Amino acid sequence: QVQVAESGGGLVQDGGSLRLSCAASGRTFSNYAMGWFRQAPGKEREFVAAISRSGGNTNYAESVKGRFTISRDNAKNTVYLQMNSLKPEDTAVYYCAATFSSGRSYITARSRAYEYWGQGTQVTVSS
Repeated sequence: QVQVAESGGGLVQDGGSLRLSCAASGRTFSNYAMGWFRQAPGKEREFVAAISRSGGNTNYAESVKGRFTISRDNAKNTVYLQMNSLKPEDTAVYYCAATFSSGRSYITARSRAYEYWGQGTQVTVSS
């Protein structure tokens, strides 16, 4: 089993930046592809970004492409989400998730593919 815990959320002004971190523990972190999802009030959870176990393959939702960057440090068992040019519509609870991956390049945007989830961290962007 893998435990993941997000940190780094907060309140930021329109156009600002935040970096979210997701620390993992338990099984071998480098065996897991990782994803970030978010859920705004009254909306369904949506995909934000994903990264393969090797870090060599990434995918982004169209709404964040060019503004957000996902990365990972397998030595630190941590995945990051650098968020720049934040907009009020980015306001949501952000969740980190992990899925066991047998392929080094495997990534997925499907939330149901992820077995392990964190509790979430709130990101609020004020206009």
